Amino acid sequence: MRADQTAAWRNLAEHAKTFSSFDLRTEFARDAGRAAHFSQDAPGVFADLSKNLWNAEIEAQLLALVQQTGVLEHRNRMFQGEAINASENRAVMHWLLRQPAQGAASDALPSAVKASLKEVHDTLNAMLAFAEKIRADKHITDVVNIGIGGSDLGPQMAVMALQSFALKGKRFHFVSNVDGHELDAFLQGLKADNTLFLVASKTFTTIETMTNALSAKRWFEAQGGKNISHHFAALTSNVEAAGKFGIQTCFGFWDWVGGRYSLWSAIGLPLAIAIGADKFREFLAGAHAMDQHFQHAQAAQNLPVRLGLLDVWYRNFLHFTSRCIAPYHSALKRYAPYLQQLEMESNGKQVDPAGHALPYGTSPVLWGEPGTNGQHAFFQMLHQGTDVVPLEFVAVKNATHALPDHQTLLLSNALAQAQALMMGQPDKAGHQNFAGNRPSTFILLEDLSPFNLGALIALQEHRVFVSGAVWGINSFDQWGVELGKVLAKDIHARMLTGEDSGLDASTAQLLKRLKTN
Repeated sequence: MRADQTAAWRNLAEHAKTFSSFDLRTEFARDAGRAAHFSQDAPGVFADLSKNLWNAEIEAQLLALVQQTGVLEHRNRMFQGEAINASENRAVMHWLLRQPAQGAASDALPSAVKASLKEVHDTLNAMLAFAEKIRADKHITDVVNIGIGGSDLGPQMAVMALQSFALKGKRFHFVSNVDGHELDAFLQGLKADNTLFLVASKTFTTIETMTNALSAKRWFEAQGGKNISHHFAALTSNVEAAGKFGIQTCFGFWDWVGGRYSLWSAIGLPLAIAIGADKFREFLAGAHAMDQHFQHAQAAQNLPVRLGLLDVWYRNFLHFTSRCIAPYHSALKRYAPYLQQLEMESNGKQVDPAGHALPYGTSPVLWGEPGTNGQHAFFQMLHQGTDVVPLEFVAVKNATHALPDHQTLLLSNALAQAQALMMGQPDKAGHQNFAGNRPSTFILLEDLSPFNLGALIALQEHRVFVSGAVWGINSFDQWGVELGKVLAKDIHARMLTGEDSGLDASTAQLLKRLKTN
């Protein structure tokens, strides 16, 4: 049943009509168990949801919405390998990439999925063996990943996040933008004989990636490089095209792996080289632990379910259109951009699986910056601006550096900001008035370890699944990306010739000004 046709949706709409009187300070004062009720442990993660604008009655209706929209059945279909990506008739099995080769959970899989699991581990073992080979090769000092979208954002985020576990003596670079300034800046600091290029494109046809890869190849040859096959590897399913490029080492993946869900596949090779095979397996294990939690925990204590439902409550009933991400750890500086693609590309849809327009909002806008930098940039608006923006803190208890005082001060700031958003200064007047009652979620990791990072990312994947399933959209296609690609090919040809017939006046005018030759 479509979400807005359910009894739970109607009940939530009635609650929202009177919600202007809801005050977090009052709720905490009258409910001594509020923090405990709205907090929970999950694999690798502790989450405090108590500073959000909801109560047990709201959550009960949201949980009813899960039942009435068939979210859990949809989840089960995903874990059975059914083709829930209806518009492309594909299964959605990124979770299989972190499934152990053996064990009770794997034994219970359908036979067709078990066959895919064997392929997954064959590829994983080969990829990790290659990663160990590169780690041991002292001549390779620089690894350059050339990709875009999920082939860039995921591995870049994870390599940065786990830099304290990374092998010393190797540098990792990520090139995604087709703007030649980016690639040129990296190449100026490299030596051909000491560089390994990883070309990440499932089809080996992605225009931005292949443009950068061809330029890197020309640079390599101009620098006297002789052995393309030793200095280039491909993360692709198009082995034939990679071979024509001169690449012999290829690691593929499957059509049931979406780009923004591909970090667990061969796309994770840069991370495997950085942290090694054993730590990469720990990373997969953290994600698998969260998969098991999502698959088996009761909805009322299922963290991805609770977070996804909170997102629906905010988007559709309190009409908050964005969410701010504030990781209080400098190594998570690419965490917010990664989540932008994960959620906005997955749930930025306006039609149901049958192609019918939806009458309600879907994905919020995600944005953010690591703390404490954000405090000196946009937190002013979060505290005193005219729009209410839910804020999601991510904090890590234990640091890996040995600098005294820093970690205590960092965590103190995170706690203080969450407290200030809620408490405010309502008794002050004018410029010093903080209304308070501003919502936040606090996610805490003991350590930024491979296991915990894997669990955190899987948590966010499943959370997106839940909200998308409630909204009745296909979270696993991205047709909205395609039109711009098609038009760019036409415009590119016109940039070379100057031909502007059939264009709108604005585009024709800009084409004339921008024509490169």
